[in-house]
Amino acid sequence: MTTGRLGAEGLANVGQARADARGRASVSDWMPYLPANTTPYPPDGVDPDTLTWAETVAPGGYTHLRVARGTRLRLEDVDGEACASVLVHNAAQPGERLNVADTQKIPWQAYLGAGHPLLSGDGRVLATIVADTSGRHDAFCGASSDAWNEAKYGDATAEGPSPSGHALLRLAAARHGLESRDLPPAVSFFKGVRVAADGALEWTGSAGPGRSVDLLAELPLVVLIANAPHPRDPRPDYVAGPLRVHAWRSRPTGLDDDVAAATPERERAYRNTIAYAGLAGL
Repeated sequence: MTTGRLGAEGLANVGQARADARGRASVSDWMPYLPANTTPYPPDGVDPDTLTWAETVAPGGYTHLRVARGTRLRLEDVDGEACASVLVHNAAQPGERLNVADTQKIPWQAYLGAGHPLLSGDGRVLATIVADTSGRHDAFCGASSDAWNEAKYGDATAEGPSPSGHALLRLAAARHGLESRDLPPAVSFFKGVRVAADGALEWTGSAGPGRSVDLLAELPLVVLIANAPHPRDPRPDYVAGPLRVHAWRSRPTGLDDDVAAATPERERAYRNTIAYAGLAGL
């Protein structure tokens, strides 16, 4: 009797590898909870059965989500050391993506917070910040680059001890057929930067553990998230903490919502978004 091409030793090795892989998976803290309603950390006030995604992103890790229009996404800084560098793309037309300059210009506000729209270069709102208990964010510096991390930590590779934010975003983007050229500057949540009177960038750091930010998808989105130290973090060591991500079904912003009617520029952006979504059947 034969055991096939692998032979007895090969089958034993396969069985050992399978057992090892299953053992690792069962103890990992960095995997999505499936189904999402099994998360041990459901957001307050949210019916767990409405959750569509639940995950804790490792320090120096990344995740990627494809979410429907009207999805609400909560990012939570568990221990005060997370830094979520976020990019959003229109899932129907990925060439439409976050434009940080317009995100600062259209609302006449460079600092991110509740009510702030995240705009594309096509004059549409990709997502809205609908809740914020942190207030420490950045739309100036983008995610850390490979060159920055190599100079500061000695390594930037996604598999190494100090992955750059951009290296992690590239991995997340590749899962959706996107390349490095598809990655514009990101916005970063939970690590703050302000501009001083002389134009210098001032580091304000974290607001502390347990802070959260909620984003509302105004179009179907590809969401890319890297959890790596901010490039302006003055500490010499690579310091990052866990990032919780939960998503659930909600509704997109309507023209009768206060955030859409706050200024003429915002109203036009939301009108453009709602008209586009209606014509595209989104």
